[in-house]
Amino acid sequence: MDKWHFKSLFRVCFAVLLAATLAMGAPGADDSRHYEVSVRLDVPLVLGVSLMATLGVLRYYGMEKGSVDDLKPKSELLPWDRPLAGRYSGWATTVSHYSGALAVAPLALAGYSLYRGDVDAHDFGAFSLMFVEAFALQSALNQIVRSTQLWPRPFMYAKSGEGREKAKSARGEAYGSFYSGHSSSAFTVAIFTGKWFSDVYPNSKYKNLVWATSLSLAAIVAALRVVAGKHYITDVVVGALVGTGVSFGVLKMHEVCKKKISFSANPGNIGAVLYF
Repeated sequence: MDKWHFKSLFRVCFAVLLAATLAMGAPGADDSRHYEVSVRLDVPLVLGVSLMATLGVLRYYGMEKGSVDDLKPKSELLPWDRPLAGRYSGWATTVSHYSGALAVAPLALAGYSLYRGDVDAHDFGAFSLMFVEAFALQSALNQIVRSTQLWPRPFMYAKSGEGREKAKSARGEAYGSFYSGHSSSAFTVAIFTGKWFSDVYPNSKYKNLVWATSLSLAAIVAALRVVAGKHYITDVVVGALVGTGVSFGVLKMHEVCKKKISFSANPGNIGAVLYF
C-alpha cells in the first residue's frame, strides 16, 4: 500500500476519534438531544468497520490486471447492461469525480446548526461519528465486493477512441465494476443530510426541499457514472441501495440506543435508567 493510502486511512481514523471524543466527552445524557452513542455499541462498531476497511483496501488495491483483449463476453452481462458496454465519456468522468466534494454536506450542515446553537457539541459529535461509521462501512463493503471482479467496467469494452486508450492503461480495479462506490457514497451523504435536517428542524418548510435536493444530487452522481462508462445500471442501483441501507441501519442502531435510556422524575428522586 502506498503513502497516499496510509494518509487516507490515518485521516479516517482521526475523524472517528475526533467525532467520538465530541460525542462521548459531554457528561451525562439529555433527553432533548437528537442522538446518543455508547461505548457498548460504537466501540465494537468502529473496530469492526476498521477491520473491514483494512481488508477492503488490501483486496481492492491487490486486484489483478487482466488482458483487455480477453474480457468476459458481453453476453454474460445482464440484458439491460449490455448496451452500455464500450461507452466512455471523459467529461462525465471528471464531473463525477469532483462530486466527491458533496461528502462534506452533512457535516457542513451539522456544523452550521452547532454554530447557530440549534444543537450542542454532543449532538454534533454523535452525528459526525455515525456519518463516519456509515461512510466507512459502505466504502469497505464496496471494495470487498468489487475485488471479486464480477464483471469489468463498460469502457473496458471500447474498441477505439479515448475509451480504448483508457482500457489499455487501466489498473486491476477496472476489471471489477460491480457495484458503484460513487453511487453508494452519494446516497449515504444524501440520507444523512436529509435525516439531520429533518431531526433538527422537524417543522421547517424546507424539509422536503432538502430531501429532494439531496436525493436528486445523489441520483445525478449515479447517472454520471453510467454516462462516463464507469458503471452499468445494475452497479449504480445496487450502490444506491447499499448506501441507503447502511445509512438507515447505522442511524437505527443509534436510535435504539437512545430509546434504551429511560428518564424518571419523582418527588425527591430524579434519575436515569440504562437498559442493555
